[in-house]
Amino acid sequence: MATAEQLKALLRSHADGDDSQFYAVAIQVAARAARAGKHILAQDLRELVDQGRPASTTPRRDAPTPVVRPRGELAGLLTAEYPDVRLKDMSLSDDIRAQLDRVLQEQSHRDQLRNHGFGPIRKVLLLGPPGTGKTMTAAALAGELHLPLFTTRLDGLLTKFMGESAAKLRILFDAIGESRGVYFFDEVDAVAGNRLADNDVGEIRRVLNSFLQFIEQDRSDSLIVAATNHPQLLDQAVFRRFEIRIEFGLPEPEQVRTLIRNRLARMRLADLEWDRILRASQGLSHADVSLASERAAKDAILEGSDVIGTKELVTALQSRRHGTE
Repeated sequence: MATAEQLKALLRSHADGDDSQFYAVAIQVAARAARAGKHILAQDLRELVDQGRPASTTPRRDAPTPVVRPRGELAGLLTAEYPDVRLKDMSLSDDIRAQLDRVLQEQSHRDQLRNHGFGPIRKVLLLGPPGTGKTMTAAALAGELHLPLFTTRLDGLLTKFMGESAAKLRILFDAIGESRGVYFFDEVDAVAGNRLADNDVGEIRRVLNSFLQFIEQDRSDSLIVAATNHPQLLDQAVFRRFEIRIEFGLPEPEQVRTLIRNRLARMRLADLEWDRILRASQGLSHADVSLASERAAKDAILEGSDVIGTKELVTALQSRRHGTE
């Protein structure tokens, strides 16, 4: 259960009278027990830590989890940040917002759910075209939960996986178990592609099998979010490993209005002809609409104005569509 290093760390912290370190290592031991399938033992250890930890060392429930900067091999596998974005900053459909609110609600009441033998939603799969808000959603979940966002580095994963995939994945999932956060696997199809694909090779298949195994075995307190622009490329087994799938699409007319108003909040808007603007935005993603609005604002500022009219917005949206910016 506990590693030799963890046992030594427990003894050192006890001898030094460092209660914070002692209980931090004890939580790591509990996480390791959970990953080994010893869930009752892990829960008992967590309860003992909660009971024994003095009030001065007990983290506030609403306090943010400090960002742990990845070091050593992890530095090549993860990047860390502390997002300040929130769901209210996004233009989301009612359905997507409801699903994300459910994830946050269960995460916020995870102890209550576990006391009744249930666990919160912890594995979320985001599907949809580029620029529709998947990456921002992962950041917003981290921001809402006051947790660090750890994003996997595909360049490190794909180069280092060859010949040592299981070892690198184990390091990554050990971090997921030891440091609570939101762990974001962007473009997950790169490591979880269909095993039946014609161009599949043995090593990539082993990467997928290891990924599926670690996802299945994970019992940490972290939230795992994966995203792909190409759900058709995912192996079917991946879908079964995630408790909730959220499908993103191009923005609806009301979302386009919200995106434009939010992005141009510091500008003055003329009497806009929304029918023309909405026609010009058809087929564009959330990111496209936001960038086009930004382009219109910059054009106005460079011309010495702070007023945005219909013509400027339509021109910027059409330019975005035709790739002229």
